Amino acid sequence: MTAATQFDPHALIADARLGVLATIKADGRPQLSPVTPYYDRDAGIIYVSMTEGRAKTVNLRRDPRAALEVTRADGWAWATADGTAELVGPGTDPDGPEVGALVDYYRSAAGEHPDWAEYRSVMVSDRRVLMRLRVEKVYGAELR
Repeated sequence: MTAATQFDPHALIADARLGVLATIKADGRPQLSPVTPYYDRDAGIIYVSMTEGRAKTVNLRRDPRAALEVTRADGWAWATADGTAELVGPGTDPDGPEVGALVDYYRSAAGEHPDWAEYRSVMVSDRRVLMRLRVEKVYGAELR
């Protein structure tokens, strides 16, 4: 980092395509899960698609507190976002609002899908859920 640049943990999170989501197990210990986040900085929300019934989903339904940690590819910078999660879904109708939220997430994170009907069908059959993590605090460091 030079004198002219300032480390921005929000930018690191926004640029990340892989992170570790921390949720809280019933016994209070952390549950760590690799995820593919999308950070809407303007809205202050991190989105993650996950499957109903997995540990992170079960944990968030019980206790919505979570944190997402990302690391720069060279390992010399990291950022963490803490917040409260809301889960949307799973949907049972490929054209329903729960699946529509997953379509919006995909479009924002990856662009257009080659077959939206197939995507919508898979979201229902896989029992996909959209996490919306309302970011309350962001912190991090550039180590060199």
